Amino acid sequence: MASIGHLAVGLCLGRYVLPAASPMQNRLGMGILAALALLPDADVIAFALRIPYAAPWGHRGASHSLALGVLAGLLFGMILGRFWPSRIRTTLAATLAVVSHGLLDTLTDGGLGVALLWPYLRRRFFAPVRPIPVAPIGLGLLSDHGLQVILTETLYVLPLLLLALWPRRQSSTTSNS
Repeated sequence: MASIGHLAVGLCLGRYVLPAASPMQNRLGMGILAALALLPDADVIAFALRIPYAAPWGHRGASHSLALGVLAGLLFGMILGRFWPSRIRTTLAATLAVVSHGLLDTLTDGGLGVALLWPYLRRRFFAPVRPIPVAPIGLGLLSDHGLQVILTETLYVLPLLLLALWPRRQSSTTSNS
């Protein structure tokens, strides 16, 4: 994916799942969960380290697995839970953000698939339906094809982006004094 979908999921989780005491805390939570939804793609460093794509620690390998997603979500949720009113909801939101990454990547039409069940299975998976074109990695994302992929992905996740970013109504409570 071109990452627009991952950002949209993190932003929505931050707005609707992560409890916030203030608008600033809500925006901070949205940003943190958007970053957590992108976290599994830190594995692109494997290319620089000459780790083969198909290796367990290659791109879309172990870092995209459900097991590491849950582990990272629990860890970040426990850390962040100290700053939000509900530690359970914060941990759930962080876990969903990280785990969503691999699941969304299975919807793309290219690559080698996603190692969702690592370390139990080394096999990589695709969803039965793969409507999202795979994004070029690196500067290829700025090519004509890359921009077409970004546009396509944005159209798919537009409802999530609108939900996350739509302005909230101001409460109409005013004082009569």
